[in-house]
Formats: sequence, C-alpha cells, structure tokens
Amino acid sequence: MESHDKDEPLETRLVQVLGQVQGVGYREACVRRARELGVTGWVRNRTDGSVEAMLQGSPEQVAALCAWLSEGMSAALVEALEVTEMPPPFARFDNFERLPTL
Repeated sequence: MESHDKDEPLETRLVQVLGQVQGVGYREACVRRARELGVTGWVRNRTDGSVEAMLQGSPEQVAALCAWLSEGMSAALVEALEVTEMPPPFARFDNFERLPTL
C-alpha cells in the first residue's frame, strides 16, 4: 500500500501493546508491517515491558495495523491493546520508525 495522500483524512492513534512483546523482534516486525500498509508514525519499547506505537494513516490503514498489533507475531504473546485516539490538530509523520526505549 502507498502512504497516505496529503488531502486524505487521517487518523492518529496511540497504542500500548501489553504482554510478552519485548525481546522477540516485535518492533522490527511492526516497522515492516506499518511500511507495507503505508502507516506512518513510530514504535518503541517502554520500561514497563510494553510496546508503544503512534499510528497515522487512513482509517483502513490504522485498523489493519491495529489488527496486526493485536495478533502480534508468533514469538510474541499480546495480552491487550490500549488504543487512544489523538484528536487533531496533530503533526503529520513522514515515515514509520523505531524510537529508543522510553
């Protein structure tokens, strides 16, 4: 999928992924999947053992990545997603990247 058009409506969501999601390649897999879907934003580990991601894209793109985040990958055990809608105005992200641990 291609990244979103500058004129298309965007959704921005902050997602916290709870479970056994660190140390298994989850963030790298998330970056790959986000880029495949055309979602922009970032992902990082948190010191509490969760993974946090800021997602931006069309409603369909964001929903598809949230679905992937909830399933995770075979080495991860996702227990829950906490999704927070970020109301406009918000900055537009240019790509999807991995950030340092918070």
